[in-house]
Amino acid sequence: MGYELTRRSMVKAAMSAPYLEREEEHELAVLWKEKQDQEALHKITTAHMRLVISMASKFRNFGLPMNDLIQEGHVGLLEAAARFEPAREVRFSTYATWWIRASMQDYILRNWSIVRGGTSSAQKALFFNLRRLRARLAQSGATPTQSSIHRQISDALGVSEKDVALMDARLSGPDTSLSAPVSDEEGGAARMDFLVDDHPLQDEIVEEIIDEKRRADWLLEALEILNDRERRIIKRRRLTEDGATLESLGVELGISKERVRQIENRALEKLRGALVRGNPDMAALQSV
Repeated sequence: MGYELTRRSMVKAAMSAPYLEREEEHELAVLWKEKQDQEALHKITTAHMRLVISMASKFRNFGLPMNDLIQEGHVGLLEAAARFEPAREVRFSTYATWWIRASMQDYILRNWSIVRGGTSSAQKALFFNLRRLRARLAQSGATPTQSSIHRQISDALGVSEKDVALMDARLSGPDTSLSAPVSDEEGGAARMDFLVDDHPLQDEIVEEIIDEKRRADWLLEALEILNDRERRIIKRRRLTEDGATLESLGVELGISKERVRQIENRALEKLRGALVRGNPDMAALQSV
């Protein structure tokens, strides 16, 4: 009820505002342009609010509040006033029409759907003219196929048939809520339930990559304290996918497998000590 009263009062105020003669309009525009006279701006915008309301009524079929459309049109009207050049001898209403329409169209594109539509001039023309062209084709008396309609609209607006088909699908129904149930069964799953991603978050993945690189650098640096035989045993036993057995390394090095085990344990102790000394945060490795 309050919304309706607000809209009615806006319309009543706009319709009661006096028209401006060309000379008066020019004088007011000059005062605003050169002296930033707020009273002059108020008179110009008030006199042209009926233009805003008239244009808003042309977009009422997009399902958005009329009051909001009028407010957006008023923003466009103020933008036109800020950019208007009185010296060009053009009527302000002619100049302001483009800005008012552009402001309303931008508002509609931003709020008609949660899915952002195309913002190019061709996409905007498709959005705002698709229904009108479809209705015109329907009134022609013929019964064209869907593909024929899309092709004719494509030719008329200079966009691809694929874009026409996508926009037609968008305009044919409202957005579907992710909270809506998949089926009519009570207590059934919602669409959102099937969007859960159990994979790690991107920041966790990056953090793990950085940590792995840091640990690898620490290990390579610590390996330098080992002699050639210790390093060879550690790499073959611990740093390969299929670690070599004590027995195979013993045969390879000409020593017993017990001796290989002793050298490995000593090398691991040296590595732990080097890693902890150089990186106190890795003290937990002592328990490995």
